[in-house]
Amino acid sequence: MFSVARTNAKKPRNLAEGMELVEACLRIIWKCQKRITKDTQRIAPLKFWALENPYGLLNWFLGKPAFIFHPYEFGDGYSKRTCLWGCFNEPQKTHTKENGRMINKKFDNLLMPELVKIRSIGDNIFRDKKTRQELRSITPPNFAKAFFEVNK
Repeated sequence: MFSVARTNAKKPRNLAEGMELVEACLRIIWKCQKRITKDTQRIAPLKFWALENPYGLLNWFLGKPAFIFHPYEFGDGYSKRTCLWGCFNEPQKTHTKENGRMINKKFDNLLMPELVKIRSIGDNIFRDKKTRQELRSITPPNFAKAFFEVNK
C-alpha cells in the first residue's frame, strides 16, 4: 500500500489497511521490548529490530528511514530502493551500480530463472513457479546475509 512503484495494483491504495499490518508489527516489537528483568536493566531485550518496506509513503507515518539500500549495493544485481526503520547496526554497502551487476532490464532472465511460466487452459490458470513481483518481494539474499552478520 505504501510503495511509490505501486502502479498496477488490483485494488485502490488504502493507507489505513496498510497501517494495520505496520501497527501489528510494532505491537509485537513493543511487547518484546517491555520485557525487562529488573529495574536497573540498561540493555534492551531485543538485540535489534527492523521494519522493511520499499521506498514510498510509509515515511509519512514512521519518519525518515534509518537505512536505505538497493539490492545491487550488496551484489544482488538489481535495483529496488528499500527502506529500513528500527534499531540495528547498518550493514556495509559493498557494491556500486557499476560493480554490483545492476541489470534491471535483464532481471527476469539472468537473476530469476525460476520466474513463473503461466499458461491458461480455458478458465484454469496453472502457475509453475513464482511471478516476478513475488520474487522481487523476497529479501535479497546478499543483503540478508550482510544484515545478519552485523546484527548477530
